[in-house]
Amino acid sequence: MKIIIDTCVWSLALRRNQSLNDGYVEELKELIRDIRVQLIGPVRQELLSGIKSEGQFQRLKEHLCAFEDLVLEKEDYELAAEYYNVARKNGIQGSNTDFLICAIAVRRNMPVFTSDKDFENFKTVIPIKLHRPRY
Repeated sequence: MKIIIDTCVWSLALRRNQSLNDGYVEELKELIRDIRVQLIGPVRQELLSGIKSEGQFQRLKEHLCAFEDLVLEKEDYELAAEYYNVARKNGIQGSNTDFLICAIAVRRNMPVFTSDKDFENFKTVIPIKLHRPRY
């Protein structure tokens, strides 16, 4: 089963100078080895945004080329908007990309791998499954 990887997990592995022994990074490596990683275009865009040097941008872009983007459909965006509205009605805030990830995960029955605690809040009103590091 494929797993949608959130921006924050990719960032831990690719953009930050974090310890490579981080449980999230180790789990991402395992998922990559098992060919279970799913990337979406909006996450790719978030990862590539805000990089100051052209060289760093190109290196990250090359790393990400190994992963195909999941093709999104209008129903993904419509469900994301619905989830945004449901969450907001319940006092839960989130980004458009977060709700798009939730919609894609639910529509395709894929868990989300994230270190973002907001997804725990989303889980109270959206039927998402979260993947946890095994380490």
